[in-house]
Amino acid sequence: MEISSYYVVMASSSASTPSTTSMPSSTSKRMRKNAAGAGARTGWEHGIDMGDRKVKCKFCDNVYTSGINRFKHHLARTGQNVGPCTKVPEDVTIKFLKLLEDNETSTKKKRGILSIGESQEVHNMTDKGRGMDKVSMKGKGQSTINAMFKKDDRERVCQQIASVISFNCVNNPEFKKMVKMIGDFGRGLDPPSYHEMRVTCLKKEFDYTKALLEEYKQEWKKTGCTLMSDEWTDRKHQCICNFLVNSPKGTIFLASIDASDIVKTKEKVFSMLDDFIEKIGEEYVVQVVTDNATNYKAAGEMLMEKRKKLFWTPCAAHCIDLMLEDFEKKIGEHKETIAKARKITSFIYNRSRLICIMKEFTKGKELLRPGATRFATSYLTLSRLYDQKNALISMFASEKWANCSYARSKDGMNVENIILDKLFWGSVLSCLKAAIPMVRVLRTVDSDRVPAMGDIYIQIMLAKAEIKSNFKDVQARYQPILDIIEQRWENQLRKPLHLAGYFLNPRTQYSPSYDCHSGFIKDGLYTCLQRMCGNDSTLAKTIDCQFDEFRNARGLFGLEVAKLIRDAKSPVDWWDSYGDETPEFDMLIIWMYILREGIGYINKKMNDLVYVMYNLKLSKREENHERRLEAECLDLQTLNFDDVCLDDEWITEEDTTHHDANEEWINVFGESSSHGGVKGLCARQ
Repeated sequence: MEISSYYVVMASSSASTPSTTSMPSSTSKRMRKNAAGAGARTGWEHGIDMGDRKVKCKFCDNVYTSGINRFKHHLARTGQNVGPCTKVPEDVTIKFLKLLEDNETSTKKKRGILSIGESQEVHNMTDKGRGMDKVSMKGKGQSTINAMFKKDDRERVCQQIASVISFNCVNNPEFKKMVKMIGDFGRGLDPPSYHEMRVTCLKKEFDYTKALLEEYKQEWKKTGCTLMSDEWTDRKHQCICNFLVNSPKGTIFLASIDASDIVKTKEKVFSMLDDFIEKIGEEYVVQVVTDNATNYKAAGEMLMEKRKKLFWTPCAAHCIDLMLEDFEKKIGEHKETIAKARKITSFIYNRSRLICIMKEFTKGKELLRPGATRFATSYLTLSRLYDQKNALISMFASEKWANCSYARSKDGMNVENIILDKLFWGSVLSCLKAAIPMVRVLRTVDSDRVPAMGDIYIQIMLAKAEIKSNFKDVQARYQPILDIIEQRWENQLRKPLHLAGYFLNPRTQYSPSYDCHSGFIKDGLYTCLQRMCGNDSTLAKTIDCQFDEFRNARGLFGLEVAKLIRDAKSPVDWWDSYGDETPEFDMLIIWMYILREGIGYINKKMNDLVYVMYNLKLSKREENHERRLEAECLDLQTLNFDDVCLDDEWITEEDTTHHDANEEWINVFGESSSHGGVKGLCARQ
């Protein structure tokens, strides 16, 4: 810093005085500043003057040239043209970092004075003058020092931030906004107190969020809404129930309660659900969605008995996940294959050396594929294993594996035998042929973009057809799978709203394969009609006549363009375009294709906080949700069963593996592989 100041003095005085007269004065000044004992702030208290502008560090005993200024950077550990001291105390380092920063600030002020007061003299200098060159060099040096300080400052700030918050906070857009606002405020910001955070700020955010949600409530009056409940168990084994409301405008969080005592009886569950319906308004609630537990099912039937226009519907995602669970537990090949797959992933991922070897052969790809639920994860991970089949076979046939100590262990030999067994890979393929179509359905009903209520029936039908096709229509191979699907579908998921949605879908209604005489479909349709109209017989007659207009494609429904785009447009858009002559249909269409079908804390302040944070995340979840779905969709779409040349005969062997049903894919990953099982599933929708 002082050397730079010396050249500034030279540049400013050279126009009026000879250089021979200015040199001794400046040199003398510089020597006095660098002389030993010139003051504690100069750095000499930590160095020994060795002469010839050499300084010996009292901490590390190293000798440094070029004077005291370079020695200051050594003590400050800036790395600026000198190695950092490895033994200097932290307080000394901080002191000299501050000193160098002050010097830089002082130099900037001098540069400002020079540019205003003596700009004409500097301008008159010749380009060949050494003073001008040095001024230019000084600017570059200051920029470098400034960048260096900024980097060090940022590292210290980041270290401080990391010491007080959860790491995943940095992924929250609000965190980035907070950091920017602090920077815009500048120095002197007093952080909020505990009381401000807990009371003042929370109340303001609560009121702001509540005001935003009023817009959603206005939508309920127009279209109706769905009340969704999500039950899960926390670490204290308390049963927590979250309540959310869905409408065409979006999903909002209402409240979260401790339902540990409530869920034990159907009467208490009924009372809990009925209270929330009362708070929302009975006239706005079209359906209530819960999981399929016995108490909830009974409570749902009690609700429908009391509230004549309301439907209870089990969570579709929960039902489909139970189908996948039945595949794994009731079909011997699935149970044995998934147990072996878990053994592979657990063996590799619990040994860091094997992870490194595995990634060499898989080109960095992972074997695990987390899904929305535990049982979806099981089959998606089978898919990932099958994708890496050749890489895994190469790995366990390689010298790296043979030379590894794990290859001689009992577990290692068992895993090697599994990997090199052609029958295992045939079973993996067979499991995927059965399960992946249902995983696709699960992805559909878990999507925010695709309304699931009107599509669930056709999605199930298409999945069953795909499963039959995957097994080349050999009944002995596909029938056990379809029996499981039918059992869950008939007992839990085939509800009037699903059937009415199938009837009112133009893609299916006008399809040559549509069975217009299916009694159970019409039964579901007219059940919806009856509950919607209640005692209004005039409305019921009007809608029934409009059914005929739609079924026979008369009026706007029969336009050529309406026929052409039946498959191209979504049912919602199609009805919006051509349903003007059947206005009484509007509410029923909203029920079918807009509303979703799948989806407290005791301390009030905590409930307020959950209310604010939950709704904030709901409002911003769409982008992340779609990225996850796109990644999952890519895995599913790239599976081509027809291109596989492999003996995939159905193998049903007795499973000799003693496997805990609650065991996760890998213990070291904790919850990451299970995703909470089916508990908490509705809330993720």
